Amino acid sequence: QVQLVESGGGLVQPGGSLRLSCAASGTIYPIYSMGWYRQPPGYERELVGVIIGGGSARYGDSMQGRFTISGDNAKNTVYLQMNSLKPEDTAVYFCKIRVRGHDYWGQGTQVTVSS
Repeated sequence: QVQLVESGGGLVQPGGSLRLSCAASGTIYPIYSMGWYRQPPGYERELVGVIIGGGSARYGDSMQGRFTISGDNAKNTVYLQMNSLKPEDTAVYFCKIRVRGHDYWGQGTQVTVSS
């Protein structure tokens, strides 16, 4: 069993920042990758960023710059720092890990950017 617990979402004004956390537990070794995806209203889910293996990070199109993904291997936790948020960043943000070829998703956390 794999459990993913996400936190840190909420309402923020344009230009503000949020930090999302996702803690993994259960039968999660070895972790191949941990990352964040988002799904804006009416759109498909898209990659925000992912950490692969030993720590190299990859980002989705136009995500790098305002979004920074990082991880704490000792805590099996992945973070997403989001700065200079815009209304178009409003979405449900999902954590995903890949373990032994299987993908596991968190329940999602809502991020709303609005004044």
